Amino acid sequence: MIAHLRGILLEKHPNQAIVEAGGVGYDVAIPVSTYSALPEPGAEVKLKIHTHLREDSLSLYGFASEEEKILFERLITVSGIGPRLAITVLSGLPIAELYAAIRAGAVERLVRIPGVGKKTAERIVLELREKLPLPAGAQRDAALRAGAFGPVEQDVVSALINLGCTAAAAEEAVRKARASGAPEEFEPLFRRAVELVR
Repeated sequence: MIAHLRGILLEKHPNQAIVEAGGVGYDVAIPVSTYSALPEPGAEVKLKIHTHLREDSLSLYGFASEEEKILFERLITVSGIGPRLAITVLSGLPIAELYAAIRAGAVERLVRIPGVGKKTAERIVLELREKLPLPAGAQRDAALRAGAFGPVEQDVVSALINLGCTAAAAEEAVRKARASGAPEEFEPLFRRAVELVR
């Protein structure tokens, strides 16, 4: 699967970028936020890629930031949301506002996005509210409040969230694992934290 694409930007449109890499032009679907971050055609570009494989097609979805990609991949796990609607959702609000709206349960903000009805917005909030990692700055703030998590602890918290834990449960499990004397190395700390997740 393609996870990263670096090459020359041949064309850019609000929902599409064509990137040449190794003599091949890749057609990549993108959200508006990524379009805004792209350079002018002819310049080098780097995109984080989600490869979506179906029986009849292989599609590439590209993102300027890891936060956009994470949210896209979370959105397509929500019942009734496919990749195209997920791109529309990402295009509907700036990424920080979208994270904040989902975490705050602000259904009324999500329904303003074209194609997102009330039921879809409610499903997004219900299924993702506790699964989204905090934005980078907020993660650092939370770590400081939680007792100055170091890089290893933050990686373990992130891994637990990726497994479906809520942020609060992941942080609590890491605190307990650290207090139980687990080594300050990723694997043993992660394994101990998994045992302690509630």
